[in-house]
Amino acid sequence: MRRIISALLVGVAALVPAGAGATDPVRLAEDAPDSHTVVPGDTLWGISGTFLKEPWRWPEVWQLNRDQIRNPHWIYPGQVVVLDRSGANPVLRLGKRIGASPADRPLYEKRFPQVYSESARDAIPSIPIRVIQPFLVEPLVVEDKDDERAGIVVATQEGRVFTGPGDTIFATRVPPGVPLWNVYRKAQPLKEPVTGEILGYEAAFLGTARVTAEMGVLDADAGVKGEADQPPVPATLQILTVKQEVGKGDRLLPAPKPELLSYVPHAPDADVAGRVVSVYNGVTETGRFNVIAVSLGKRDGMEIGHVLSLHRNRGEAVYREDNVGPAQRYKLPEQRYGLVFIFRVFDRIAYGLVMQSGGVVSVADSVRKP
Repeated sequence: MRRIISALLVGVAALVPAGAGATDPVRLAEDAPDSHTVVPGDTLWGISGTFLKEPWRWPEVWQLNRDQIRNPHWIYPGQVVVLDRSGANPVLRLGKRIGASPADRPLYEKRFPQVYSESARDAIPSIPIRVIQPFLVEPLVVEDKDDERAGIVVATQEGRVFTGPGDTIFATRVPPGVPLWNVYRKAQPLKEPVTGEILGYEAAFLGTARVTAEMGVLDADAGVKGEADQPPVPATLQILTVKQEVGKGDRLLPAPKPELLSYVPHAPDADVAGRVVSVYNGVTETGRFNVIAVSLGKRDGMEIGHVLSLHRNRGEAVYREDNVGPAQRYKLPEQRYGLVFIFRVFDRIAYGLVMQSGGVVSVADSVRKP
């Protein structure tokens, strides 16, 4: 159980920095209700879409500050989100019903800051966790510095070519104190679609393994090896799960803890521009609720929760008037057609879930601050 701060977000003078640059007023959905009772299965994005035409601009209506964007664990099933239309701009608040019948306009009472205890796992996530759960713990991008320090499978149980769950593998460069490891194989370079620059390597996730004996340690009755006159003893690991068979030469990285996606959808503080680098699973096109990689990362200011707009390059057109005279070339304007929610960030690459799409998402499409 974690102690959760639940606060009514009233009277915050400064809007979120993410709202900077968004000159258009926030538009309510045509059938925006006066209130919404949170139920299991809701997401921050979905609740936002109940009230707004542009769900990612929810922080502006809630008037959240930066800390609240990064830790919005104050919305739980059973709470009531109330739309206040009384001011010049709409405001969303947390409230609770105080006796109004369902047929009547919901009444609410203001709720002031209070402390109570509730499981963070029950909090409403930003986006559907089930869709991206595997991507939160599996290694996706492996950079050269990661590969240089990664463990290496040097032998398998009884010399098998490939192994499966329950089998034993032996690996070097496995420091003590790290019990769980991800096993991977570098699959393909991730290249910037226009320049061809390699931004990282997308890893083929093979499975997970647990250390059963650390490097340099044998059974108790065999003593310790690794002395000057003895070859080093690799670490012993048992394979827990596999997606593909594990073999000699495959790599290992410490398994990270799953990161709870609590960030509220928000735009980057500054203008950014990148491209769709890849569509996960090796296809060239995809759509809503699928994972893509973009050519923006930590060095570009990307963070979990950022929302980017998707733009399609329509190319150029050539026109010759009446089929005579010189041909004229025209650069056609890009078409904005969707939104992507960033949920995992590496140094030069970020992975996002396509939340809205008016067409297929293709490699080399542009991504920008919405």
